[in-house]
Amino acid sequence: MPMLKIFVGTMYGGALDVAEQVKPLFEGAGYEVAILENPSLDDLTAPDTDLALFCVSTTGSGDYPGTFANFARAIADQSPGLSSLRYGLIALGDSSYGETFCGAGRQLDELLEGQGATRLGERLEIDAMETFMADDAALPWVEAWIDTQQLKVA
Repeated sequence: MPMLKIFVGTMYGGALDVAEQVKPLFEGAGYEVAILENPSLDDLTAPDTDLALFCVSTTGSGDYPGTFANFARAIADQSPGLSSLRYGLIALGDSSYGETFCGAGRQLDELLEGQGATRLGERLEIDAMETFMADDAALPWVEAWIDTQQLKVA
């Protein structure tokens, strides 16, 4: 069974809630799923990582939340080369912050791309000003992402 790792960066639990809500969709598509709240670079570069989904909230002025900042810094500093990584990205933010809206997700996307990783499909950006429950936007996006990217395991 292939492995999907969901890497979570959250301050108040919104991104973790999204990860927990979408997990059954991937299990139904044939994946073993691990949710990583305090991810390390080793979690990302391990040979059992077949597919990754990043659920990342933005804090402050477009910053990564809490311990996720250390994870992103490790990717940038150690340049692990991620050419075999296929991933999706769900960014959570608040558009009232203007230019820094979903800043953490956008930065992470650039960082992963710079390491050679391949994003499958478009990044989902969820605006707290428009969507009260983030999983209301995430669930249909993940269902479509699984279908569009042909991620179902036979």
